[in-house]
Parts: sequence; structure tokens; C-alpha cells
Amino acid sequence: MIQGILLIGGSGFIGGHVARRLAARGLRVTVATRRRERAKHLFTLPTVEVVEADVHDDAALARLCAGQDAVVNLVGVLKGGNGNPFGPGFARAHVELPGRVARAAWAANIPTLAHMSALKAAADAPSGYLRSKAAGENAVRTAFPHATIFRPSVVFGDGDSFLTMFARLLKYAPIMPLASPEARFQPVWVGNVADAIVESLLRPEAEGKTFELCGPHEYSLRELVEFTGRVTGRRRLVVGLSPLLSWLQALALEVVGGPMTRDNLRSMSVPNVCEAGCTLPFNLAPAALEDVAPRYLARPSR
Repeated sequence: MIQGILLIGGSGFIGGHVARRLAARGLRVTVATRRRERAKHLFTLPTVEVVEADVHDDAALARLCAGQDAVVNLVGVLKGGNGNPFGPGFARAHVELPGRVARAAWAANIPTLAHMSALKAAADAPSGYLRSKAAGENAVRTAFPHATIFRPSVVFGDGDSFLTMFARLLKYAPIMPLASPEARFQPVWVGNVADAIVESLLRPEAEGKTFELCGPHEYSLRELVEFTGRVTGRRRLVVGLSPLLSWLQALALEVVGGPMTRDNLRSMSVPNVCEAGCTLPFNLAPAALEDVAPRYLARPSR
């Protein structure tokens, strides 16, 4: 019976939603974070303990795993540098850490491990991000064969860094020059993602499975930006950039530390949609972007 869960990456966007759902079920949750202050939004949850720890340290992981019934790894980065087959940041966060977590969980005889990957992860994918996610899956499966792996499309919800980012850009930009405007996405609500993770910890039939997570509708990037403009009352002319101009924009933003890199652009060359359409496990009801996003995008602070 699951009672105690170690949540790695629990101070982030998806992690906060997972922690709240686990706490609502009365389960004991340990959130490991490098800086405790980053998880202050979880301090009021009665069954959640936030612990400062370096999860890249094997000894620290061993201590964290002691006495736990399940481990959930949600760590991910969108900028990991360049390299072959992927940059050092991707290697550390997406490959080395998942392998380290899986080995620690296995050594501690923890029966359940859930790992967050990404839709379209593959060894031959066009971006270092997606290739590193595939390598991370392999590292997890090697150390912990019956781990449950999740592959979501882009995740939206209150606190996201996707639609909210565009809402902020639209606040200041009279015209929106958009790289890769026809890139395809099938956004999935963070609540659905969190529910799927929590359910997987409680269902033995989830062991060893890989679940793709997608919402009910597909959109182009242009459609998502235009939708954000309508909801926030910031309608702007969206100018789709050619492949060359998209690459130049991504390069410029990469140099100045902006919201896009060339690797992100390469990821968008693959349709980020589920082959089977809207796919959610455990009979979860998919939430539509049009029903959820206006609730948080239309706030004055956005």
C-alpha cells in the first residue's frame, strides 16, 4: 500500500499540482529541492515535507529514498545547451539524474517509480531535448524495468510557462513575429497530467507502461498565440516567419537568453501530437484548453 512518496521536481509547475493531489488523499509526500524557498507554495499542505537536498548526489538520494513507497521524477529543462547527441544540461537533467534516481529507488526496494519524459522522445529525434528524453527513458528502464513513464504534449494550466509566456509577450509587442507558426501541438491540462501520475502510483496495472498524454484538440502555434490574444484582450497581428527567419530569431534569442533556442525550434519540427488522438489513461476526462485557459490567462497580472 502506497503511503509515502518522494517527489523530485516537486517545486515546479507540474510538481505542485501532483503534491496537492497526493496531499488531498492524505498521503505523505517528501519534496526534495535544492532551495527550500522555491517550494514555499507547498508549505501549507499538511502531509507535505519540503527538504533541501542535492538530488544529483547518490548519498543524498539514498537518504531520501529510505522508507518511501514510491518515487516520482518530474525534473526537466528546456534549455540544455548544444552537443552531440545533446548538450550537457540535457545530459545532466534528463539522462544522468533519471538513471541515478532509478538506481536509488531500486536499491531501496521501492516498488513504484513514475518518470516524466516527453512526447516524441526518440534517439533519432531532431533536437537534443527529445534525444535526451529518450536516453533518460532508457536509463530508467535499465535500472528500474517496471517504471511507469509519461510522455505529455505541451502542458498548460495556471502557472505554466507556455500560454502565460505568450500572454506577457502580447502585452508589450504590437506585432508578434512568430517562429515556426505552423508547428503542431495537442496541449494537455496540467490537472489531467497530475491525476494520471497520482493514479499510476495506486494502480498495479500501470507498472511498466508508457503513457502518452494529449488533450482533446490539436492546434498550430499560430492558433494558440491568437487564442491567447483573444482571451487576454490583446489581439495582435501574428506574422509567421519563414524557416530561415525562424532560425535567425531562435539564434538571436538563444544568445540573449530569451524564451527560445535553436534546439527548441528543432523540437517543433516534429508534430507534438498523439498518434492515437486524445489519449489519457485510467478513464480520465480530458479538459479542453478553451474551458480552462481563460480562467487564468484573463487575470490582470498576466
